[in-house]
Amino acid sequence: MNLSTIDYIILIGYMLLIVGIGVFSGMKRKTKSSEGFFLAGRSLKWPMIGTALFAANISTIHMVGLAGKGFSDGLVWGNFEWSAPFLLIILGLIFAPFYFKSKVSTLPEFLERRYDSSTRTMLAIISLFTALFLHIGVSLYAGALVFENFFGIEKYTAIVVIAFATLIYSIIGGLKAVVLTEALQSGILIIGAGIMTILAMMALPEHGVTNFAELKAALKPDQLSMIHSHANSPLPWWAFWLGIPVLGLNYWCADQTIVQKVLGAKTLKDAQNGPIFAGFIKILPVFIMIFPGIFAYIILKDKIEIADQTLPVLILNILPTGLKGLMSAALLAALMSTIASALNSAGTMVSMDILKQKRPNTSDKNLLLVGRITILVVTILAIAWSPLIAKFPSIFEAINDLLAVLSPPISVVFIFGIMSKRGTPKAGHYTLVFGFVLAVLAFCADFEMIAGQRYITDVLGIHFMMKAFYLFVLCTVFYYLVSFFTPAASQKVLDKMTMKKPLSFITEEKLSGATDPRILSAILVVLMSILYYIFR
Repeated sequence: MNLSTIDYIILIGYMLLIVGIGVFSGMKRKTKSSEGFFLAGRSLKWPMIGTALFAANISTIHMVGLAGKGFSDGLVWGNFEWSAPFLLIILGLIFAPFYFKSKVSTLPEFLERRYDSSTRTMLAIISLFTALFLHIGVSLYAGALVFENFFGIEKYTAIVVIAFATLIYSIIGGLKAVVLTEALQSGILIIGAGIMTILAMMALPEHGVTNFAELKAALKPDQLSMIHSHANSPLPWWAFWLGIPVLGLNYWCADQTIVQKVLGAKTLKDAQNGPIFAGFIKILPVFIMIFPGIFAYIILKDKIEIADQTLPVLILNILPTGLKGLMSAALLAALMSTIASALNSAGTMVSMDILKQKRPNTSDKNLLLVGRITILVVTILAIAWSPLIAKFPSIFEAINDLLAVLSPPISVVFIFGIMSKRGTPKAGHYTLVFGFVLAVLAFCADFEMIAGQRYITDVLGIHFMMKAFYLFVLCTVFYYLVSFFTPAASQKVLDKMTMKKPLSFITEEKLSGATDPRILSAILVVLMSILYYIFR
């Protein structure tokens, strides 16, 4: 894609602005302490938390993939976006109060208080593995591949440039820099994608589409439907809604990369309303990322050979000079925000969950130093690993395969750890170990380079969402079996770290007004129900 000089100025100016903001925020006194660096001095308000959660979630491949899936399959892939508000409500109403009141710095530390130190170490190892190989490695390769196709920049050069541009403000500014830049990046993402959507919609009348009925008639069957009931659908409703709680609980409620923003909240209300605000923002990707792909099926079908070309073709043919640069900046924003969040969480876990756990008397200065060194080392390792993503059948399959096998044990120990008093300290640790072993075996059985074929997916015909569900069931059974044969946690721990009653998160406190998290959650649920009814 050929950009004009103006577009390149906008793109380069954006990158310099992001790095500048990150470096400037790192010069403030609050980032000189470990709490200031890793948790922004626990000063984050709900708008910044919400926008940061949104930006950390949306990656470059996310934007490219959603447009492509809109072109090929339609709205059904929007279920991943519209399930997020429900999961963010769970984070805001159930998990956030426990996280905030316990004043933990990391989620592995939270598990230590609920279970034991070995559970903390095991989750830290799995989380570091996820941050390095999934959040950072896959994002780097996917982003570099997009930029190679967009701008002709050799992908390995792009990997190094993008990684170190993000590294600069991550290593200097800490979480405050990450959140500040993500707030700006969320705005760029929404504005850029929103303008592209409007321009694509304005082109529809030239192709005989002037109303919703004509739009539906011009598309494939079910392309405007969120709910697919036929078994040959790429995402049948039963597979999705059995699997998404497993993946979603891990990703939205138990992933350090995501939840670290909540841990840095100034007040409990900020910790709760931030995720709920993010839930409202997560409504937008269906309209500004999937719908452009659907519109492209009508207005640009003859120019798109494969689905993943949809976004670059849209940018090239729909956007005028200047806006091409803005949309390119949006792609870069999505990439950098995801990587920055993962880098900060990796530094936090190594310092707080490994070093401080083994050496409790480590000075604050050394914790900060080790965190920054970790960010540098993880960046280098991710640069080395990211080209190997090319060995997978596709980037989308790499992400789904990793999440489907890694999520089940983590979701089990978190959800039952908070909602059930029966889970014992040993059950937490052994379930993570058992689940991780299952994850490795399941991944190898479905990785063609190792097994010679995709045994679970192609031979057994198991959808990747159902794979996650079945592994979750196995981990749940294992969790309660171990709990039956091992000593329970102390009553003091259970009283502090588990729910009193199943619905206590709704009934325990009096409503505080229109901005009460429960009222905002109810509004969000009603809104999502209406949207699902419209696009059923």
